[in-house]
Amino acid sequence: MKDPAVSLRALRGATTAAANNAAAMEEAVAELLDELMQRNGLGGAAVLSAIFSVTKDLDALFPASVARRRQGWDGVALLDCQQMAVAGDLPRCIRVLVQAWLPQGQEAQHAYLRESQRLRPDRSCNQ
Repeated sequence: MKDPAVSLRALRGATTAAANNAAAMEEAVAELLDELMQRNGLGGAAVLSAIFSVTKDLDALFPASVARRRQGWDGVALLDCQQMAVAGDLPRCIRVLVQAWLPQGQEAQHAYLRESQRLRPDRSCNQ
């Protein structure tokens, strides 16, 4: 039975990796997930699933492998996919859609970091 004190919400986020290597991608993914969790006051148990997409120029690491190692994320359904290739797209971009249980009435806080702030300046995290 669903808890009436919480509602399932979709959280969006994006960032860019400095390079196409495992270290740069891991740093970017961890920073993005930390920001989403902090902005929404979440623990791992509140996260139901996360779908990651990456631009075609990133192939050094599965972003879900970074999420899988997070404390409390062992029961989270994770998926990686390649972002649709569109001319002029932001290079080395990692996007995520997280489904999480938020307290009823709490507004979802999205996170757009680094160069991805260009995608959604209205939702960017000034860093």
